[in-house]
Amino acid sequence: MTRRSVQAPNAVVMVRPHHFHPNTETASDNKFQTSPTDVSDIEIAKRAFDEVTRAVAKLETYGVRVHLFDDEGTATPDSVFPNNWFSTHPGGHIAIYPMFAQSRRKERRADVIEKLKCCYRVQEVVDYSGLEPDQIFLEGTGAMVLDHVERVAYAVKSNRLDPIALERFCTHFGYEPMVFEALDESGANVYHTNVLMCIATDFVMISTDMIVDPKRRAEIIERFEQSGRIVVNLSANQIASFAGNAIELSGTDGHVLALSQTAVDALSDEQKRIIGKSAKLLPLSVPTIEMAGGSVRCMIAGIHLTPRLKS
Repeated sequence: MTRRSVQAPNAVVMVRPHHFHPNTETASDNKFQTSPTDVSDIEIAKRAFDEVTRAVAKLETYGVRVHLFDDEGTATPDSVFPNNWFSTHPGGHIAIYPMFAQSRRKERRADVIEKLKCCYRVQEVVDYSGLEPDQIFLEGTGAMVLDHVERVAYAVKSNRLDPIALERFCTHFGYEPMVFEALDESGANVYHTNVLMCIATDFVMISTDMIVDPKRRAEIIERFEQSGRIVVNLSANQIASFAGNAIELSGTDGHVLALSQTAVDALSDEQKRIIGKSAKLLPLSVPTIEMAGGSVRCMIAGIHLTPRLKS
């Protein structure tokens, strides 16, 4: 029997794209994106479709419930990353977020929200997307990494996060905002917090060296240690391999850490040993999708809602 953890949901939403390709509109501030070479657009789309299909099957094998939605449109190249436009919260709450890139605003889908209302108890939907005309953005659990236990929202300063929207979210949902600056080795801002860190029930994976302010860095480390979690420090190279872009989920036989095969290959044996004490590593092969600058965590929107009783 899996022990319950508010940090590790046992159900998720994923989107399978039919016309995937790296989004040129988001490349300016997402240094994790790469350009495909010697591969046709049709082949790239097929590979991404297959990668999501295999990832869903593997998650379900481990007992994670996956609500899979297909995207057959051609105007939403980043739809495979649904965690940016909505999040769910215990007590029946859903948040919908304002997106930085105009193309990404088209990813919001009423059918996803209606499905959640059908399968889970939802009492309110808070929609922040009306902030977009004012150039105020908050890209969900990409821009924020939420500690659901300690009620802290960790957030890296970027184009994708506005302090006004963050404050509104934290006030409404009961989180303490923890904002900080993080830079990669080239001096560029990290575009999303969830490529820098992952908070699990018993451990945290984070590159503390990429946090600019030493005082803030020490404060963040202390907060994690006070929560009883082990801090698994990642290098900038491991972050570039998406080692921080992971999510802990509850499976049939315990907690699993879903992350990419690229990320697993970048971890040291000692890091794997520490993680393995409380969560089984669950590698998913998504190299094509990673060309878009996101990995497994970005692909998964966790469901922190109470299921409806079956009649």
